[in-house]
Amino acid sequence: MTAAPRIVTIGETFSSTLALSADSVKEFATLANDLNPLHHDEAYAAQSRFGGLIASGTQPTAHFMALLATHFSTYAQPLGLEFDIKLKKAVHANDTLTINWRVRDAYWKPSLNGDLTHLEGTVVNQRGDTVLIGRSTILVMPKPAVSMDAHFHTL
Repeated sequence: MTAAPRIVTIGETFSSTLALSADSVKEFATLANDLNPLHHDEAYAAQSRFGGLIASGTQPTAHFMALLATHFSTYAQPLGLEFDIKLKKAVHANDTLTINWRVRDAYWKPSLNGDLTHLEGTVVNQRGDTVLIGRSTILVMPKPAVSMDAHFHTL
């Protein structure tokens, strides 16, 4: 009996860093249609319990999720299936976040032609505070072969 194909490595870790300027906080909240003044109005946010602008929860969450696609697409074809994300602390404008993921488990699923991959991750700010935690299940498939015909049609 041959071993099942393996695309991901159990225990693999990867990370990225994200610096959030006040302008990026305002722009992202606008794009996400999150009109909470805590993300747009500096005077209003300064009077809040946060003491200044905070990022919409969609901003660190989107980058957290996107890192999976960015990382695995360098050598495979990932597809997000499930995310369980908890926001633990506010993310402030001008925070620098470190996004970390670890492959907790993976197994080959023949019917899906890929590794069903379970990951856990964190987002930590420059003060060492965990601002977000999460788990994900993604499918990581072999990269599709690109035929030379398809390449020449795009030229």
